[in-house]
Formats: sequence, C-alpha cells, structure tokens
Amino acid sequence: MSENYTIADVRRVAEEFWPVATAESWDRVGLVSGSDSSPLRRVLLAVDAVAATVDEALEWDADLLLTHHPLLLRGVHSVAEDTAKGALLARLIRGECALLAAHTNADAPEGGVSDVIAQRLGLLEALPLVPGTDPAAGIGRVGVLPAPVTLRVFAEQVAAILPATVSGVRVAGDPERTVQRIALLGGAGDSLLDHPLVRSADVYLTSDLRHHPAQESLELSTAIGGPALVDVAHWASESLWLQGAADRLAARLPGVEFRVSELRTDPWSFAV
Repeated sequence: MSENYTIADVRRVAEEFWPVATAESWDRVGLVSGSDSSPLRRVLLAVDAVAATVDEALEWDADLLLTHHPLLLRGVHSVAEDTAKGALLARLIRGECALLAAHTNADAPEGGVSDVIAQRLGLLEALPLVPGTDPAAGIGRVGVLPAPVTLRVFAEQVAAILPATVSGVRVAGDPERTVQRIALLGGAGDSLLDHPLVRSADVYLTSDLRHHPAQESLELSTAIGGPALVDVAHWASESLWLQGAADRLAARLPGVEFRVSELRTDPWSFAV
C-alpha cells in the first residue's frame, strides 16, 4: 500500500535512475526540503518549482514536488518570506510537501532529457554528444533521421512533438536544405556549438542560443560547412522527460499517485 512508502523510498528509486554523483559539479540536485520519514502518497512532477506548480502541488495535497530545475541552484543567503525562493520553500514546508530536484543527473542517462527528444524524433543510432563513463549515457545526442527531409519539414516535426510556446521553433538556415544527421541538446546548448559532432551534423537542435555564438556558428557554416540551427523553448525541450520519469517511478512504487503538471512554466506570456 502507498501509505507504507516514505520520501526515503522515492529518493532511493530516484538515485537508481538518476544518481546524484552523475550531476555536473556546478549542479545542486537531490532533496531540497522535506524529511525522509514523511509519508509518500502523491507526487507531482514539473520542470520548475514556481508559484504555479507549488500551488498545484499543495491543492492536490501532494507529498512531493519533483522538479527538473533546482530551486536553489545558485547560493542564497536568506530564505526569508519576502524573497521569492524563501516564500516558495515556506509554503511547501507548511504544506508538508517535500521538494526534490533531478537536473543534469537526469539529462545524461538513457531515458533522460536529450534521449527522450531523440526518441520522439525517431533518430536512429543515437549516441551521446559527450559520453560519460557509461558509453550509452552522456550529454546530448546525435543520430540520423530514417530518411532525409528538408530543414523546414524537420522544424515542423520538432514543433509537432513539443508543447506550444510563445517563441515556438526558431530556425536559422535554408528552409529547403536537405538534412538527416541531427545533433541535439535539451536545455541551454550554445556551449557545444563548436563540438566536432555538432559541427559535422546537418542540424543542431537546442535552446537558449545567444545572438553572437549563433551568428558566429552560422558564419562558420557559410565558410566551411556546418549545421543549421533550431532553437526551441528551454521549458518545452525538457518537459518531454517528465511523463517517462513519472511512469518509471510509478512502476517501482505501486500505489503512489504520480501526476505530471500540465502547466506551462515557460516565462514568456505573449509576443507582439
């Protein structure tokens, strides 16, 4: 029965799926607030811990809010309730809802953020861009589409697998260019624009591409060849991971209710 489970149980299973030791050195993952001894009956999964998802968790009487993005990624010196993060933590603690984050430790493995995107796009022979100690795990993915398509068609395929956002799918490149080899990285990815596997791909799909790195990449592609760029909303690219994570946890913790938030926590509201 689910009432026999505690927060310690979900932490144990999460550690098997997404070991804390595999997170990047700068990351802050794991239990943010809550007690291992607290009962576990309901878990809400979301990309972000923000007011809207905290509201949803408390209204549903969840015992745990599991997010992809850590609430306390950067150092804080106060959790007073006149700060945004302090107010969220206070509400979660008063509502007896723990907070757990699985970030870069959930990016790299099979079934992780980038792997799910590669699967949804039907990429064949998909391998990590930056392998870890396990060759099947690592940052990003690179693989091939079953058949070549135009860049425009590929962008439409990307849009079809992602939830809608204000910024949509932005593309840099000739829309009629034929593409097949795809490099991708869920979340912010301009740090890998110069990676050899990215440079040798037909397309690089990622999020949060900044003006100058993107422009320089395109200029280099014009001079010596390189990828077209497809930029999608950060939240959208990482949201695809949630359902699979919920399903895996539910299989290991039968009787516990798992729900994926359908709230859009992409920060942009509209465009004019």
